[in-house]
Amino acid sequence: MSNVSYYTAEGLKKLREELNQLRDVERPKASQAIADARDKGDLSENAEYDAAKEAQGLLELKISKMEETLANARLIDESQLDTSKVLVLSTVKLKNMNNKMEMTYTLVAESEADLKSGKISVNSPIGKGLLGKTVGEIAEITVPNGTLKFEILEISRA
Repeated sequence: MSNVSYYTAEGLKKLREELNQLRDVERPKASQAIADARDKGDLSENAEYDAAKEAQGLLELKISKMEETLANARLIDESQLDTSKVLVLSTVKLKNMNNKMEMTYTLVAESEADLKSGKISVNSPIGKGLLGKTVGEIAEITVPNGTLKFEILEISRA
């Protein structure tokens, strides 16, 4: 089953750069580490060789997963986003009904999430709870330490 993920142009570029780094830099390094370890003699008692082979296996797994993610990645056309309800790439101004604090979050793909810069994953409990809501609506979101209530004050494009 394909797992489609939506990305901004910036997020997709970052993903491609990371994959290229793994393929073009890390993969040759792993091969060289195996060759160096192989040159040190008996492979049956060579822990360095075993470690290098295992590291290469993990690297190949990571590359494979990133290639799959990239194959299922879809670029979001930000000009077509509807601001009447919360969607991926919506910037949402919220008011926490418990402490009356206001905050602003942008909903992004999981791999682009960065709480410090106000980007939360659409797969997070808060992200899921906000999706589809409209201005003025109260979103009741169950999080590990209870239920949060947020009033949607404003929805705009990222």
